[in-house]
Amino acid sequence: MKILLIEDDSRIAYSLKEVLEDHRYVVEVAGDGQLGFELACMDCYDLILLDLMLPKLDGVTVCQRLRHNQDSTPILMLTAKDSSTDEVMGLDAGADDYVVKPFQMKALLARIRALLRRNATILPPVLTWEKLTLDPSKCEVYYNEQRLSLTPKEYSILELFLRQGDRVLSRRQIIEQLWTFEDTPGEETVKVHLRSLRRKLKLTGAPANFIETVYGLGYRLNPEI
Repeated sequence: MKILLIEDDSRIAYSLKEVLEDHRYVVEVAGDGQLGFELACMDCYDLILLDLMLPKLDGVTVCQRLRHNQDSTPILMLTAKDSSTDEVMGLDAGADDYVVKPFQMKALLARIRALLRRNATILPPVLTWEKLTLDPSKCEVYYNEQRLSLTPKEYSILELFLRQGDRVLSRRQIIEQLWTFEDTPGEETVKVHLRSLRRKLKLTGAPANFIETVYGLGYRLNPEI
């Protein structure tokens, strides 16, 4: 899941980014409203965390412009102002929810999960493929009841495949979904992560071609398994 965090306080932004990445989210950070709006228009995000008070463009304006552009990405507004007027302004501008700083991180994560569930197409809470199960709420993966110890990026790649079914994903598409602009790797990096992921799956008894290479196109979960 990819989140755009638009927050001008670098201390808060860094802390939030670190916690969210620990929970397997990919996080892009913008330090002002104008940059945040441009990034939201350029890329696809599963959720936008939007501060109300921002330089260049304030959060309400960013929200209004996105909704004017028919962007339905869930928006969770963040603000230091504990005012019902600010809450009404944010919600009237098109925000889906509202959190007042300082907030409890557990509460914020719960709000994020709720918005992602609300916006998602109907998906089972536990993702499965053949003997593989992935539980997003616990960040746990099992194959044939054996737990896999995955790196955050391996976990994210596997979750992406599970959510796409047997759709073929190119290396570029994987990078766009799971890396941010500032740390975009070369396509060879995707091959390295997939090689390691396949090896760990094989050690638990999965077929070597559980993740299938579709030559010239990309990769997918093997529909023949």
